[in-house]
Amino acid sequence: MLVGALKPISPAEPITDLKRIPIRENGDPLVDYSSFLRVEQSGYIYRRETLIRAPIAEMLREASGRLPKGYVLAILEGWRPLHIQRRMYQGIWNRFVEKHPDWSETKLRRFVNRYTAPIDGKVPPPHSTGSAVDMILVHEDGKPYDHTGPFERFDPACFAMDAPGLSSEAQETRAILKAAFEGLAITNYPSEYWHWSYGDQGWAYRGGHEFAIYGPVQPEGYEPDPADVTDEPLVLPDV
Repeated sequence: MLVGALKPISPAEPITDLKRIPIRENGDPLVDYSSFLRVEQSGYIYRRETLIRAPIAEMLREASGRLPKGYVLAILEGWRPLHIQRRMYQGIWNRFVEKHPDWSETKLRRFVNRYTAPIDGKVPPPHSTGSAVDMILVHEDGKPYDHTGPFERFDPACFAMDAPGLSSEAQETRAILKAAFEGLAITNYPSEYWHWSYGDQGWAYRGGHEFAIYGPVQPEGYEPDPADVTDEPLVLPDV
């Protein structure tokens, strides 16, 4: 119980705490989950890859089979390349600069880091390691269940798994999602209801593990979409 013994666990999982956790890469491969899980394209527009570390793919398969009738696990994203992560971080940074022009750079960085990972050599963004997966529940016809009511979908006030003020329907949706993963090694990042991981530093931090088992990884022969390789910040199309 390395981290938990030092000080209480923070739901924000500060970069300064994650830096204390070493990475001992175990080499688990990336696999394509699109053949057995629903893929949901939502939010930012760029080419999404359908890859995740092999043990996590099996956990997703098992959790999907546990869901009540009428509920389908929809995967928003697994592995994410660093050029997309950089653009995403800058887009969110710009968004909060615009909304909170009075905030200091320190406050902005602390807040933005909570919702998207910076490019840090000692703490690789979780999605870049193939250890993290973003997901929601949808109906069989693909329509998403309510996860955020009465809040707007991209309101940070509803991001935390246990956010106060959620409607009974949103609470039920999240409870069903949590129940599907009960007993599995993958764990939820408590500041974002949709983000789960296994093997990265965040997983090690929240679980009190001495080290992470996944570091940055890139698929063999990977070629990015040229349209995505730009310095332009990503912007949510419906915000």
